[in-house]
Amino acid sequence: MKKKEVISKNYLEKIPIRAEWIQWDTDENGMVTLYIENKGIMKKLTQILLNKPKVSHIHFDKTGSFVWPIIDGEKNILSIGKEVDAHFGDAADPLYERLAKYFQVLDSYGFVEWRY
Repeated sequence: MKKKEVISKNYLEKIPIRAEWIQWDTDENGMVTLYIENKGIMKKLTQILLNKPKVSHIHFDKTGSFVWPIIDGEKNILSIGKEVDAHFGDAADPLYERLAKYFQVLDSYGFVEWRY
């Protein structure tokens, strides 16, 4: 049996801020794509040797595409969760576990910064 992850109230009170260097847009269906420029000597080598792209396109799912534009540097994760719940209802469950994982992934790539 998988141990259920506990999310602290302190984590839910964190305020995410989109990293300023990220370029992004939404398509006609409201789906968000991030455009991440692959910089650095190793990235340049892989672009040349392995024909890797200069810009990576990261496509979000429906939930991620809903959340990304409402990250405004003012709302904490708890507030964002309330908006997600109002929009998606039970389809977002388990809501805060999913949001926590979403923000952990964004944080691991440096796509968000935090204000407390």
